[in-house]
Amino acid sequence: MNAEKLRKLNHKSQDDRYFNRELSWLAFNFRVLEESRRSRTPLLDRCRFLTICYSNLDEFFMVRVAGKKRSLRQGSLPGDSPDQMSIPDTLARIHEGTKRLVEDMGQIWNGELLPELKAQNIRLEKLDKLEASAQETLAQYYRETVLPVLTPLAVDPAHPFPFLANRRLYLVVVFKLEKEESAALPPIAFVEVPNVLPRLLPVNTDPNDRVFVMMEDLIATHLDTLFFGMPITAAYPIRVTRNLDFKLMESQVVDLLSSVQTEVKARDQAEAVRLEYGADLLPDLRAYLELRLGLSPEDSYALNCPLSMSDVTLYEIPRDDLKFPSFNPRLPPRMNTQRSIFGLIREEDMLLHHPFESFYAVIELLHTAAWDPDVLAIKQTLYRTSGDSPIIDALILAAEQGKQVTAVVELKARFDESNNITWARRMERAGVHVVYGFVGLKTHCKMTLIVRREDNLLHRYVHLSTGNYNSTTARHYVDIGYITARPAFGEDASLLFNMLTGFNILSRETEGFKPMPSPLHKLIVAPLYLRDELIRMINREIQAHEETGDGLIFAKMNSLVDSALIEKLYEASRSGVRIRLIVRGICCLRPGAAGLSENIEVISIVGRFLEHSRIFYFRNKGANDVYLGSADWMPRNMDRRIEVIFPIDDAKARNRIIKEIIPTYWADTENAWQLHSDGAYTMRSLEAGPKWDSQQKFIEIAREQGIKSLPYDKAIRHDLKRKGRPIVKKVGSRKTVKSED
Repeated sequence: MNAEKLRKLNHKSQDDRYFNRELSWLAFNFRVLEESRRSRTPLLDRCRFLTICYSNLDEFFMVRVAGKKRSLRQGSLPGDSPDQMSIPDTLARIHEGTKRLVEDMGQIWNGELLPELKAQNIRLEKLDKLEASAQETLAQYYRETVLPVLTPLAVDPAHPFPFLANRRLYLVVVFKLEKEESAALPPIAFVEVPNVLPRLLPVNTDPNDRVFVMMEDLIATHLDTLFFGMPITAAYPIRVTRNLDFKLMESQVVDLLSSVQTEVKARDQAEAVRLEYGADLLPDLRAYLELRLGLSPEDSYALNCPLSMSDVTLYEIPRDDLKFPSFNPRLPPRMNTQRSIFGLIREEDMLLHHPFESFYAVIELLHTAAWDPDVLAIKQTLYRTSGDSPIIDALILAAEQGKQVTAVVELKARFDESNNITWARRMERAGVHVVYGFVGLKTHCKMTLIVRREDNLLHRYVHLSTGNYNSTTARHYVDIGYITARPAFGEDASLLFNMLTGFNILSRETEGFKPMPSPLHKLIVAPLYLRDELIRMINREIQAHEETGDGLIFAKMNSLVDSALIEKLYEASRSGVRIRLIVRGICCLRPGAAGLSENIEVISIVGRFLEHSRIFYFRNKGANDVYLGSADWMPRNMDRRIEVIFPIDDAKARNRIIKEIIPTYWADTENAWQLHSDGAYTMRSLEAGPKWDSQQKFIEIAREQGIKSLPYDKAIRHDLKRKGRPIVKKVGSRKTVKSED
């Protein structure tokens, strides 16, 4: 990694106590990209990280850059970053940083990945370099499968410039002028590369010598079948990114579901924010495309790697020797029994560290509840869930069994709006009470409440988590879940669900809103109290340090942007409190600055799994308070989302976080990047001790302490007729149970 690049990305602006939010995000994506060149990362995983970097950049432009452009058009010059960099300056520096990023992507693809893939007998070849027999086989595939789905889009007086869909790959086809004195630009047409067909076309069937051709190369070779008799001179790949940062007119919303559906449909016609093109595109043609798309040269980027890199699915090649070793998540040892999961939770709270410990435990809880005749009600928040979701199936099954089932579905979960609407409709048809949250607030908390009748009394079981109810991402995202039967948690969860399904009394912008003492005993909820409570806990640590001299704050999160919380951390640092932060993505706090943040260290962990858990620890004179939750320290989480932070009251679980999880993360030398006071990130190295990979260590801990089960992918393909029987059949001792390690 060229640290100087990241140092320049974060150079000083109006307030040098902060880093710029957007440039900090670009620095994060550079760290993701670095995983694609690290020799310790298996080759196909390096290719996967390159596609992740590309996808991240797509979302950044569709949301953050698009939002900046919209604000600029509306006359707003100040940005929303704590450093107060103006929008024009921010956009200029985004362009500078993005150019460097895509240049690095091209260099890694051409200079490192392609040669190493070739050395492993995985090749991407040009069609004209293949043997005649292979060319004919692909030509037949083109005629039979590709040609029927292609549509040529000419540009002439009868055919206006077409609408180029968001993130779709096109070939812009250039034709030869009939007369030398004709128009400055030759005739052109567009052909969309269909995303309903594979992008990589296998040339042979030899597993030891895999050769592929790109779909756009096949189409470009046979363009004469689309433009009969027209003399074609060249075809260039291009791709347009459009604004997907829709903004509901909150004051005008009458029906939230209808409004979100309307906005999602309107995205198809959203304005362009970026043009990507192959490096050999003619300058005059590029200028013409920019004009027609309403873009400037600063919005255009030349790529030396395939456009729509996310579709280049090399990771799907079945070469396990070129991927991280497989790992089948373990179950907590307490689940090695035929006893009901409710009995286990009544005895002791359950802490689940995903993906090292299986998300199946949560699925087992919900499906057991769905079949259990003593369970009367299930309530759950849903922000994002998987396509074939055992979570949704459990809620539907419970409703069909006559239980009271409520799902608080967040329709405004970005890029999952359509998916959430589909699942919401399906649940409604099954009898689930579906609530769509509030106008002006996103329901981002992760919470499940199960009400069960036991000995003629009602008992409540609560699951709280840092991550979504998504059985697919649960295998790749690092999150922590907490299941408890403690009465105070159950009472709080009941009250909060009543707030979520009732009138909006949570938004500070609600007419007649008046701050009131929290009616909750354990849960800390945004936007009502979260920022104030975090500030109170930091103040308490400052005071404790004055008394004991050993004040300590540890926080792990995805992003740190909120200026009020950053200022309070600066104050704690100046007071002598030692502060350790793990911030995976955006960090606007400047650590290690003299007289400001000398006692603050910041690292970012980027590795095999996506670090998504939020952990907050305050030493508090030895009380050792630990909180988990769904909220990052950003203004949107504090003010515009319904979030929950919850304490870990179980001593065993709390000690596990303090003595195992936090130290394991902080010792990392393999995945950790150190943030310096000048804004540069460098790979972290500790003065003494062996190399330490925190994620691999958690795998080892899970293997040593957990119990094996059926492979995770099989476990979550549950049988709805099992009537409460465990999905994972435990057979005697661990040695008799097969695993996919």
